[in-house]
Amino acid sequence: MASRMAGSEAAGPEKTWREALGSGEFLIQQCMACGKYGFFPRTGCRHCGSPQLGWAVPAGGASVYSTTVVRRKAEDGGDYNVAIVELDEGPRLMSRVDGMPPAAVEIGLRVRARVRGEGADAMLVFVPE
Repeated sequence: MASRMAGSEAAGPEKTWREALGSGEFLIQQCMACGKYGFFPRTGCRHCGSPQLGWAVPAGGASVYSTTVVRRKAEDGGDYNVAIVELDEGPRLMSRVDGMPPAAVEIGLRVRARVRGEGADAMLVFVPE
């Protein structure tokens, strides 16, 4: 896993994360003091409080930690899945699992991160491994 310091921290960590996602790159933060990973982007480590946070490209593997199906009428786009996934690096985040029926997504399912779309329309989703 590559780790790097971002130069646009003055603009805020969420903006840095969203800009990277918009260009097709999924990043998480890594604390330079304790070495632990974190997500959602922030200015201090949630584990030790250090402000020394860099950016890392995660391996992309994860497991579904929790899942639910949001029910919608077919004319409104149909049902979709909302999942909390636990990255192999440790952080958990909310996303969705694409590539399978929403009700088929189960806790423990191995998934892989994918960036869908680009620019402001980019979103992080997961697909079954």
